[in-house]
Amino acid sequence: MYTFKKAERLNKKKIITRLFKRGSSFTVFPIKVIWLEGELDSIYPAQTLITVSHRKIKKAVGRNRIKRQIREVWRQHKHQFYDFLTIHEKQCAVAFIFVGNTMVSSALLEKKIKLILPRLINELEKTKS
Repeated sequence: MYTFKKAERLNKKKIITRLFKRGSSFTVFPIKVIWLEGELDSIYPAQTLITVSHRKIKKAVGRNRIKRQIREVWRQHKHQFYDFLTIHEKQCAVAFIFVGNTMVSSALLEKKIKLILPRLINELEKTKS
């Protein structure tokens, strides 16, 4: 339950392109969320992409740290999102884009992810299909 396996990572170029072209988005600073409901080539209800811009965080050490922090928080709290998707028999591609300019604490990222998850579920409920 509290894992983040390779199959849960979004790595298909076709899906990533579709996500950024047709996906819906919202921002809970310092994270921008882009999501797209649709069929994925995965057994998991969601696939996730996490990115940090080189322009915002110059050093690779900092970018990797932020990605690791977001991955850890996602791993711990994704179950409520997965439960929603499983109940409604949906699949979703989600991108987390760090848009802040400075390093942030894990506690702040956890607080923001906890705000993002209910909002993401609410957005998916609006798009009943």
